[in-house]
Amino acid sequence: MADQEQTPKPEQEQAELEQTNQEETTQAEDVEQPAEEQVVDEAAERIAALEKELAAAKATIAQQQDSVVRAAAEAENVRRRAALDVEKAHKFALEKFVNELLPVMDNMERALLVADRSQEALAPMIEGVEMTLNSFVDGVSKFGVDVVDPQGETFNPELHQAMSMQENAELAPNTVMAVMQKGYTLNGRLLRAAMVMVSKAAS
Repeated sequence: MADQEQTPKPEQEQAELEQTNQEETTQAEDVEQPAEEQVVDEAAERIAALEKELAAAKATIAQQQDSVVRAAAEAENVRRRAALDVEKAHKFALEKFVNELLPVMDNMERALLVADRSQEALAPMIEGVEMTLNSFVDGVSKFGVDVVDPQGETFNPELHQAMSMQENAELAPNTVMAVMQKGYTLNGRLLRAAMVMVSKAAS
Protein backbone atom coordinates (compact mmCIF):
# COMPACT_ATOMS: atom_id res chain seq x y z
CA MET A 1 0.00 0.00 0.00
CA ALA A 2 2.75 2.41 0.88
CA ASP A 3 4.55 1.74 -2.42
CA GLN A 4 1.37 2.40 -4.38
CA GLU A 5 0.84 5.76 -2.69
CA GLN A 6 4.43 6.99 -3.40
CA THR A 7 4.38 6.10 -7.10
CA PRO A 8 3.17 9.16 -9.09
CA LYS A 9 0.24 8.66 -11.38
CA PRO A 10 0.63 9.24 -15.15
CA GLU A 11 -1.95 12.01 -15.11
CA GLN A 12 0.00 13.86 -12.45
CA GLU A 13 3.23 13.53 -14.40
CA GLN A 14 1.55 14.88 -17.52
CA ALA A 15 0.20 17.90 -15.63
CA GLU A 16 3.58 18.66 -14.08
CA LEU A 17 5.24 18.41 -17.49
CA GLU A 18 2.76 20.82 -19.10
CA GLN A 19 3.21 23.26 -16.23
CA THR A 20 6.99 23.13 -16.66
CA ASN A 21 6.71 23.74 -20.43
CA GLN A 22 4.35 26.66 -19.86
CA GLU A 23 6.77 28.27 -17.39
CA GLU A 24 9.67 27.87 -19.80
CA THR A 25 7.62 29.40 -22.65
CA THR A 26 6.66 32.36 -20.42
CA GLN A 27 10.28 32.91 -19.50
CA ALA A 28 11.32 32.77 -23.18
CA GLU A 29 8.64 35.33 -24.10
CA ASP A 30 9.84 37.56 -21.27
CA VAL A 31 13.36 37.38 -22.71
CA GLU A 32 12.21 38.05 -26.32
CA GLN A 33 9.90 41.00 -25.42
CA PRO A 34 12.69 43.49 -24.49
CA ALA A 35 14.60 42.58 -27.68
CA GLU A 36 11.56 43.40 -29.89
CA GLU A 37 10.94 46.68 -28.07
CA GLN A 38 14.59 47.64 -28.60
CA VAL A 39 14.31 46.99 -32.35
CA VAL A 40 11.14 49.13 -32.52
CA ASP A 41 12.83 51.98 -30.62
CA GLU A 42 15.86 51.90 -32.92
CA ALA A 43 13.61 51.97 -35.99
CA ALA A 44 11.66 54.94 -34.59
CA GLU A 45 14.87 56.83 -33.89
CA ARG A 46 16.14 56.07 -37.42
CA ILE A 47 12.85 57.26 -38.94
CA ALA A 48 12.99 60.47 -36.89
CA ALA A 49 16.57 61.10 -38.03
CA LEU A 50 15.64 60.48 -41.66
CA GLU A 51 12.63 62.82 -41.39
CA LYS A 52 14.89 65.51 -39.93
CA GLU A 53 17.38 65.08 -42.79
CA LEU A 54 14.53 65.21 -45.32
CA ALA A 55 13.19 68.44 -43.83
CA ALA A 56 16.67 69.99 -43.96
CA ALA A 57 17.10 68.88 -47.58
CA LYS A 58 13.71 70.37 -48.52
CA ALA A 59 14.63 73.66 -46.84
CA THR A 60 17.95 73.74 -48.73
CA ILE A 61 16.19 73.05 -52.05
CA ALA A 62 13.61 75.77 -51.40
CA GLN A 63 16.38 78.25 -50.57
CA GLN A 64 18.31 77.34 -53.71
CA GLN A 65 15.17 77.64 -55.84
CA ASP A 66 14.55 81.10 -54.39
CA SER A 67 18.15 82.07 -55.15
CA VAL A 68 17.79 80.86 -58.74
CA VAL A 69 14.56 82.82 -59.22
CA ARG A 70 16.14 85.96 -57.77
CA ALA A 71 19.22 85.57 -59.97
CA ALA A 72 17.05 85.13 -63.06
CA ALA A 73 15.00 88.22 -62.17
CA GLU A 74 18.14 90.27 -61.57
CA ALA A 75 19.61 89.13 -64.89
CA GLU A 76 16.39 90.15 -66.66
CA ASN A 77 16.46 93.56 -64.97
CA VAL A 78 20.08 94.07 -66.02
CA ARG A 79 19.19 93.11 -69.59
CA ARG A 80 16.28 95.56 -69.67
CA ARG A 81 18.37 98.37 -68.21
CA ALA A 82 21.09 97.70 -70.77
CA ALA A 83 18.53 97.74 -73.59
CA LEU A 84 17.12 101.06 -72.32
CA ASP A 85 20.61 102.53 -72.04
CA VAL A 86 21.39 101.50 -75.60
CA GLU A 87 18.09 102.95 -76.82
CA LYS A 88 18.76 106.24 -75.03
CA ALA A 89 22.29 106.33 -76.39
CA HIS A 90 20.94 105.95 -79.92
CA LYS A 91 18.26 108.58 -79.39
CA PHE A 92 20.28 111.22 -77.60
CA ALA A 93 23.85 110.64 -78.78
CA LEU A 94 23.57 113.77 -80.96
CA GLU A 95 22.35 116.00 -78.13
CA LYS A 96 25.66 117.79 -77.55
CA PHE A 97 26.32 118.08 -81.27
CA VAL A 98 22.88 119.59 -81.96
CA ASN A 99 23.30 122.04 -79.08
CA GLU A 100 26.44 123.29 -80.81
CA LEU A 101 24.47 123.84 -84.03
CA LEU A 102 21.62 125.80 -82.43
CA PRO A 103 23.57 129.10 -82.18
CA VAL A 104 24.48 128.80 -85.87
CA MET A 105 20.82 128.52 -86.84
CA ASP A 106 19.94 131.37 -84.46
CA ASN A 107 22.50 133.65 -86.12
CA MET A 108 21.16 132.83 -89.57
CA GLU A 109 17.62 133.66 -88.46
CA ARG A 110 18.79 136.97 -86.96
CA ALA A 111 20.63 137.81 -90.18
CA LEU A 112 17.45 137.22 -92.18
CA LEU A 113 15.43 139.38 -89.78
CA VAL A 114 17.69 142.41 -90.19
CA ALA A 115 18.47 141.90 -93.88
CA ASP A 116 17.44 144.77 -96.16
CA ARG A 117 15.36 142.99 -98.75
CA SER A 118 14.74 146.22 -100.65
CA GLN A 119 18.28 146.16 -102.02
CA GLU A 120 18.48 143.93 -105.05
CA ALA A 121 22.22 143.50 -104.62
CA LEU A 122 21.63 141.68 -101.34
CA ALA A 123 18.97 139.36 -102.76
CA PRO A 124 21.39 136.55 -103.73
CA MET A 125 23.05 136.63 -100.32
CA ILE A 126 19.72 136.61 -98.50
CA GLU A 127 18.54 133.72 -100.63
CA GLY A 128 21.76 131.82 -99.88
CA VAL A 129 21.33 132.31 -96.12
CA GLU A 130 17.70 131.12 -96.33
CA MET A 131 18.73 128.03 -98.28
CA THR A 132 21.53 127.27 -95.82
CA LEU A 133 19.17 127.66 -92.85
CA ASN A 134 16.56 125.41 -94.47
CA SER A 135 19.25 122.81 -95.18
CA PHE A 136 20.32 122.93 -91.53
CA VAL A 137 16.74 122.48 -90.30
CA ASP A 138 16.01 119.66 -92.77
CA GLY A 139 19.27 117.93 -91.92
CA VAL A 140 18.80 117.90 -88.17
CA SER A 141 15.13 116.94 -88.50
CA LYS A 142 16.25 113.64 -90.06
CA PHE A 143 17.89 112.83 -86.72
CA GLY A 144 14.83 113.63 -84.58
CA VAL A 145 15.34 117.38 -84.05
CA ASP A 146 12.11 119.43 -84.22
CA VAL A 147 11.66 123.20 -84.09
CA VAL A 148 9.46 124.71 -81.38
CA ASP A 149 7.91 127.83 -82.94
CA PRO A 150 4.77 128.55 -80.89
CA GLN A 151 3.66 131.82 -82.50
CA GLY A 152 -0.08 132.27 -81.77
CA GLU A 153 -0.27 129.12 -79.61
CA THR A 154 -1.25 128.83 -75.94
CA PHE A 155 1.69 129.22 -73.58
CA ASN A 156 3.12 125.85 -72.52
CA PRO A 157 5.58 126.05 -69.61
CA GLU A 158 7.05 122.66 -70.55
CA LEU A 159 8.20 123.97 -73.94
CA HIS A 160 8.16 127.75 -73.62
CA GLN A 161 10.00 130.27 -71.47
CA ALA A 162 8.05 133.48 -70.89
CA MET A 163 10.41 136.45 -71.14
CA SER A 164 7.69 139.08 -70.71
CA MET A 165 3.91 139.58 -70.57
CA GLN A 166 1.94 142.28 -72.33
CA GLU A 167 -1.69 143.30 -72.23
CA ASN A 168 -3.57 142.53 -75.41
CA ALA A 169 -7.31 142.81 -75.79
CA GLU A 170 -7.31 141.04 -79.16
CA LEU A 171 -5.71 137.81 -77.90
CA ALA A 172 -6.80 135.40 -75.22
CA PRO A 173 -4.72 135.50 -72.05
CA ASN A 174 -1.62 133.26 -72.06
CA THR A 175 -1.27 133.35 -75.84
CA VAL A 176 2.21 133.57 -77.35
CA MET A 177 2.36 137.00 -78.97
CA ALA A 178 5.93 136.85 -80.24
CA VAL A 179 8.78 134.33 -80.41
CA MET A 180 12.09 135.89 -79.49
CA GLN A 181 14.05 132.70 -79.95
CA LYS A 182 12.82 129.36 -81.25
CA GLY A 183 13.11 126.22 -79.19
CA TYR A 184 14.17 122.72 -80.19
CA THR A 185 13.45 119.13 -79.12
CA LEU A 186 15.40 115.92 -79.79
CA ASN A 187 13.25 112.78 -80.04
CA GLY A 188 10.69 114.39 -77.77
CA ARG A 189 13.22 115.63 -75.20
CA LEU A 190 13.47 119.38 -74.81
CA LEU A 191 16.86 120.72 -75.86
CA ARG A 192 16.00 124.39 -75.46
CA ALA A 193 12.78 126.14 -74.54
CA ALA A 194 11.40 128.77 -76.88
CA MET A 195 11.73 132.32 -75.52
CA VAL A 196 8.38 134.02 -75.94
CA MET A 197 6.25 137.05 -75.10
CA VAL A 198 2.86 136.11 -73.59
CA SER A 199 -0.38 138.08 -73.66
CA LYS A 200 -2.43 138.91 -70.58
CA ALA A 201 -5.89 140.32 -70.10
CA ALA A 202 -6.26 144.05 -70.43
CA SER A 203 -6.76 145.82 -67.12
